[in-house]
Formats: sequence, C-alpha cells, structure tokens
Amino acid sequence: MCGIVGYIGDKQAPPVLIKGLKRLEYRGYDSSGIAIINDSRIEVFKKQGKVAEMENLVLDADPQSSLGIGHTRWATHGSPNDINSHPHYSNSGRIAIIHNGIIENYASIKEGLLKRGYTFESETDTEVLVNLIEDVLLHTEVSLAEAVRIALNQVVGAYAIAVIEEGNNDQIVVAKKGSPLVIGIGTGEYYIASDATPFIEYTNQAVYLEEEEVALISLKKGLEIRTIANKLIRPYIQELALEIESIEKAGYDHFMLKEVNEQPKSIFDTLRGRLIVDKNNISINALNQYEKKFLNADRIVIVACGTSWHAGLVAEYLIEGLARIPVEVEYASEFRYRNPIITERDIVIAVSQSGETADTLSAIQLAKAKGATIFGICNVVGSSIAREAHIGAYTHAGPEIGVASTKAFTAQVTLFTLIAMSLAEKKGSISKKLYRKLIRELNAIPKKVQQTLNLDAQSKHIASVYKDVSNCLFLGRGINFPVALEGALKLKEISYIHAEGYPAAEMKHGPIALIDADMPTVVVAIKTEHYEKVVSNIQEIKARNGKIIAIVNDGDSVVSKIADHVIEIPEVDERLSPLLTTIPLQLISYHIAVMRGCHVDQPRNLAKSVTVE
Repeated sequence: MCGIVGYIGDKQAPPVLIKGLKRLEYRGYDSSGIAIINDSRIEVFKKQGKVAEMENLVLDADPQSSLGIGHTRWATHGSPNDINSHPHYSNSGRIAIIHNGIIENYASIKEGLLKRGYTFESETDTEVLVNLIEDVLLHTEVSLAEAVRIALNQVVGAYAIAVIEEGNNDQIVVAKKGSPLVIGIGTGEYYIASDATPFIEYTNQAVYLEEEEVALISLKKGLEIRTIANKLIRPYIQELALEIESIEKAGYDHFMLKEVNEQPKSIFDTLRGRLIVDKNNISINALNQYEKKFLNADRIVIVACGTSWHAGLVAEYLIEGLARIPVEVEYASEFRYRNPIITERDIVIAVSQSGETADTLSAIQLAKAKGATIFGICNVVGSSIAREAHIGAYTHAGPEIGVASTKAFTAQVTLFTLIAMSLAEKKGSISKKLYRKLIRELNAIPKKVQQTLNLDAQSKHIASVYKDVSNCLFLGRGINFPVALEGALKLKEISYIHAEGYPAAEMKHGPIALIDADMPTVVVAIKTEHYEKVVSNIQEIKARNGKIIAIVNDGDSVVSKIADHVIEIPEVDERLSPLLTTIPLQLISYHIAVMRGCHVDQPRNLAKSVTVE
C-alpha cells in the first residue's frame, strides 16, 4: 500500500527521490519522507500529508547527497502523523529503514527488544524491524546485508524494505516478501522502487526481486542477491516497455479523466493480436496451451477484489452463458478463510490490475497448494501474480495511476469476453452465426466507446444536479448488475457519497424503503430481454417520487419519457454492453467528485495497490 524509492549514483539523490515519490503517491499519501547520507551522517526529512509537504522541508534544508531512500505511506500500524512517518531510525541512529507491508509478529519481537533496553517513539511495526536489524549488528560481526538477512529470518509477514547505514555511502540493502520491489539498473547508478514508474525516464533495465530475496546494491560491488536462506541468486535483467508519456497527465486535469478517455485505445490494445476479424478467430496463447485443462475443468473459480471482482462477475455471465462452464466468483479476501473445496480439476482465475494484490496472491497460493491450475489476469508485466500463475494473459491497458480503476476494468471485461467466446467456440457451445456476429461487434467496441465518451457534457450536467446528494442507488439486471455495483463503487470511492448497487429486481426486497425525492437512482435500462421488467422497476421508483438517471440505447422511446435524465449509448449486443454502460457511470462519478472538491486521483483512505491483508 506504500510507495518506496531509492537511489545511489552520481546524481543528487533528493530531487530523484521526491520526483519518484510523486509518481508513487497513488500508493499512499498519508505521509512521506526521505533519508539520505550526507557527509557520512543519516539525515531524515518526513512530514504528514502529501509529498509536497515534505518537499518543502527538503527545499529549505537543501541537503547534498548521492544516496538516499524515500517512502510515501498508507497507514497500517499507527495513525498518520510525523512520528509514524517513514523513514525510521534505529535507537542509535546508525541505520534507517523504509518499509511497505505488515510485520505480523512485531509485538513479540518488540517485547524482546524492550527487555534488552530498546525504546520506541512510533506506533509502527517498522521501527521494531529496524531495531531488530540493529540488534543483530550489535551482537554479531556481520555486514548490514547479512544483518538484514538474519533479522528477516525472524520475521512473519510481508515486507518490501530498503535500509541504509551511517558512514556507508556505497550501499543500499533491500529485501522483498509479499510486497513488490524492483531495481532499476542505469550506467553507474541504481534505482529502487515499488514499481518502475519512478525510474523509467532514467533506465528501462530492471530486476524484479522474488519472494524472500535480499539484495545488496553497491557502486563498488554491483548487485548481489541472496535468499534469506543465504542462497546466491543470479539477477535476471528485464527490458521494460513502459514509456514516460504513459505516466504523465497529458494535459488532463486528473489521471482518472485521462484514463477514462484512454479506454478506446486500451480496449483496442487488449483485443489486438487476439481478435482476428478477417479469419473469424480468437487466439489467446495461454488458452491455446491449456485448452484441454479448460475444456475438461469441473468449474472455473474467479478470485479478485474490488473493481476486479466486478469484472469477474461480468465474466461469470459471459463464460456460463457462452461456454457453459460453471463459474464461481469469490472475494479473494474471504476465499482462503473458509477452507474452500478446490481440486486439480478446477481452474482458478486470479484478477488484479497491479498483479500485487495481497489477498489475491494468498488466494492463488492456497489454490496452487490444492492442485488447481492458476490463470492470471493482470495489467503489470512482471508482477507477482504474473509470476505466481501457471499461465495467464495481460490486459494491455497501460499504466493506471488514478486510484479509482476505470480503463483496467473495461480491459479486464474485454479479455474475459475473448476468453468466454474462445472457450465457447472450442466447446461448440456457440453457433457459428452468433460467434461471427460477436466478433464483428467486439471489433466495433472501441469506436462505440468513443461515441459514448462524446456524451460527456450530459454526464457533467447530471453531476451538477446531484452533486450534493447524500445517497444514491444503482440498479441493473443480468450482465449489467455488476455494472451497477461498479458504478456505486466509483461514486463512493471518489466523491464520498454513500452509494449501493443492486439487481433491479431486488429493489423491492428492501432498498425501495429508502426511495424519496432526495435520493437519485441510476438505472441501466438498455434493450435486453429484461427491458420491460426494468421499466416496471423504474415506474415503482417514480411512484415514490424518486429521481431516475437512466442509461438507455439510442432512440429509446419508453424510459426516456419516464426518467428525469437519460444518456443514450450506441446499440450493442447485451453480452458486450458492460463495456459501454460503465462509461457514463465513470464520468458522472468523476464530475461529481470534482464539483465537490474531492481529490479525484487520491481519494482519502484508499491506495491503488493493496499489498497488505
């Protein structure tokens, strides 16, 4: 949940660290700080709030250093304040540390350190870890890297850490378990970060640390990686394809708005090379390799969190409806705690934008242990889920910086659509006529998404009418029920308006009690086999003075006469409709958040990549 950066080389470290932290601020923004070695002394600058708050401290002091580490925090242990901010010193001030993750057994370690005379200023588990490392240094004659390795053998939990030592201007020690950490390799310099965005403008050469690996980064000795069991590892250097332009705002006011408007391209990129229109064919390499596994599976279990879980719900409709394979969609955060029945005949699809979601990683590790085949769907090349899965496929959405996921959702739904259609064609559970029709319609989706984006003015007007409401209801039927859930999530995430999504038919089983003139209801009411039933639901709301915002098809002549506001989207096959119906809901939520003065890209209490349980 936190962001980590580090630098060692011939540049001035503070500007590199601060710039990197700003690029990682979507991972946490309760507080931030840096630690540098200046004239052999460790200096720490940290401050509650955004990175800009801490940057002012650094600008005033103007420290000089070519080595440093930095951190932007999403609070786990201890409230957000200056004292709990990272970096943390050891008691003697000899070493400083930054940490992403949770040390689960910190309380017992702390108790032992207290008995040995250590004191603690903060409430964090991180200060416990840095003093454990110091304790190893004091009682053994080992290097810092070795002390870190020994200390981590006593730790239970997740971590990505970077450690520096007073008087040692030539090394940073880093380690990783359960939280991402990547090392950028430049010419005579090294970078560290939670992901590649802080250093991509300097180098595209990177090493991703694997689980329980400790790396010594030194200008003199180079890069040396060992496991915490002390096995020497040969670094595998990857060449990154990420471009600096993809992580800038490109003239948009917010990353979220940029990413909403990138969806025609991100959907096209996810289809590219897989949807072969002139041959009426879909080709997904991983699916082709494991074709028999999928076709003979007892069921498919989709594990995910948040927006990715909603994409999994859409996939359930698609895969069961087209391929006739049973599908279960599980919250990854609950999956392993209910002792699930998983066998070697199950396919478990793990879905995560970042590929680092801790709950999803834990879920697939459990499923692997029970013999299931793991198929990963994520957006970040080289991420933990991509490495943990047996096979998988990337969504090609490009970097998503805004905390509220938008283009990643539609890219996931696009990929699931391809998977469902491909499995259906392989099983023979779809007619050739319908298969060819869906291929043509799917090929036209990027253009139709752009047409829907062109309706932004209507979304903005609706936002201006309802920006001050306290509650909102979202309704959908069939494959658009998950869209209602996703629309509600977007609104509550970034505008802090309480919102709930429901299947439209469930409204009269409880939520209708809330309906009044002050509570708007957003209804996905496109032409489907459920259309007349949705119209009846709308009538029930109107009879109770409720306000209706309806997403309808072009030329709708029924709902448009009943609803208070309508947004007309292009006609599309119902199976593909979530790729269009979700767009106006994203835009309405965005404009309401802006009008309410909310921080759209970094909503309170949320972080982009949830790397702790």
